[in-house]
Amino acid sequence: EFIYEVTDGLPPPPVYFPLNVKMNREGYDHIDDIIERGTQKLSPSQLEDLVSSKNAIVLDVRNQKDFIEHHIPNSIFIGLDGGFAPWVGALVADVSQSIILIAPEGREEEAVTRLARVGFDHTIGYLDGGIAKWKFEGKDTANLKSVSASTFKNDLNMNTAIFDVRNDNEYKTSRMLTAVHTPLSSFTKELEEYTNERPFYVYCAGGYRSVIAASILKSKGIHNVIDIAGGFNAIKAAGIGVIS
Repeated sequence: EFIYEVTDGLPPPPVYFPLNVKMNREGYDHIDDIIERGTQKLSPSQLEDLVSSKNAIVLDVRNQKDFIEHHIPNSIFIGLDGGFAPWVGALVADVSQSIILIAPEGREEEAVTRLARVGFDHTIGYLDGGIAKWKFEGKDTANLKSVSASTFKNDLNMNTAIFDVRNDNEYKTSRMLTAVHTPLSSFTKELEEYTNERPFYVYCAGGYRSVIAASILKSKGIHNVIDIAGGFNAIKAAGIGVIS
């Protein structure tokens, strides 16, 4: 009875958990070495070379508003000022993945340390000078279309494609009737729900997780995604109908 009570509704463990067990058994690098490696300054050209040679992912850990405005094409957003490390664990999953950071100035070591705490020890540097340096050297940037809930309300009709990336309990409590539920925790398994056939909207509770989802979609070549700024909270405040 006790086991049932404490496990009822408990989601499956993230993919990275067993890999952490393996690391604990076999050993891992000293944190000082991890930080030294992860806080190496990289130029834009070095970043591009490492993405190619190491199959590294570019992880943008800035605020979601900064990511929306401009980011490196194919980079993935998971901001420091949210559930950062657990979401990296759930969505990147492979603790051996090489990672290059786009970080707010002065928070590079924080990002490397928080990643290491959940087993992601292979950060190999950060973009020195950030997006400003990237743009200064004439590199291409991308942006994410994001609209207010009031704009969404004006565009809303019976054929509007909408995706809800909140968790199961949030969705069951209250939701938009026509929204398709694709929780971020299992997002990589839900990608077949999305296509490039027409624009679609995505929302979470407040706007953090929806930008994560949108960044993953864009990295997979699905660019017709539109973020609803402020998420479900803004949707309700705008007077858009929801069900409970």
